[in-house]
Amino acid sequence: MPFLALLHAGDHVLVTDAVYGPTRRFCDHHLTRMGVEVGYYDPLAGAAIEDVFRENTRLVFVESPGSLTFEVQDIRAIAKVAHRRGALVIADNSWATPFFFRSFDHGVDVAVHAATKYIGGHSDVLLGLIIANEATHERLHRLWTDMGVTASADDCFLGLRGLRTLPTRLARHQASATAIARWLHARPEVKEVIYPALPGSRGHELWQRDFTGASGLFSIVLQPVAKARIDAMLDGMRLFAMGWSWGGFESLIIPIYPERARTATHWDAGGPCLRLAIGLEDPEDLIADLADGFARLGA
Repeated sequence: MPFLALLHAGDHVLVTDAVYGPTRRFCDHHLTRMGVEVGYYDPLAGAAIEDVFRENTRLVFVESPGSLTFEVQDIRAIAKVAHRRGALVIADNSWATPFFFRSFDHGVDVAVHAATKYIGGHSDVLLGLIIANEATHERLHRLWTDMGVTASADDCFLGLRGLRTLPTRLARHQASATAIARWLHARPEVKEVIYPALPGSRGHELWQRDFTGASGLFSIVLQPVAKARIDAMLDGMRLFAMGWSWGGFESLIIPIYPERARTATHWDAGGPCLRLAIGLEDPEDLIADLADGFARLGA
């Protein structure tokens, strides 16, 4: 909805190339149909994003870290360029939640959240949040009112329930994810762990500068291996379910193919990739499940 409220036919929007897939599809299939020009940029561009600005660029969309590849964006630098050029900044802040990243403090004009995930926290609600600053509130409120967009009372109740336990749950997600990421980093089957909170990981320095914590979602790059072996690993997982959403109490694991969606940048991590969402189970039990999976991978 923020796109619809803040853009007009003839405007140009810049979207991070690491954006959540459904957001990309909405931009490509619907914004373009409405006469909005859509361009994608390198998520690591920082202030260099000015190189792809046009005279009609009115909006920049950031998502930090990215949904699959977890690039940490220099949102401060991007917002500085955008505001100097008369553009607004929208941020998808679902990964960190407002608890770990205060969007407005970094120059964001509108923050959006998939509250279905960490804010809901129990995998039982479909809910989204749009938080606007003074410069954007009136336009968003006008569209919201005219379209009759609203969440049900029951969904709002579940979102408020989740907010009450959000700090406690996020602390557990982060502690378990950090322990598991460190264990994975030492595994011979793993080429790379992409978790910004892990020292040495991509984006760690920017994460340290801008974030106060990390959630439980990250990716790993495996050493080159046949797909059949990955299938064997995933098919036998006991605690890790396979599913696209995340942020609930259960742990999830899926194979991902970021290279299929990129248009402005090239993704080649040197091996197949898996995305893990670390839930609230005992981390030692999750490590044991992954260890059994690696045994199947190498069998």
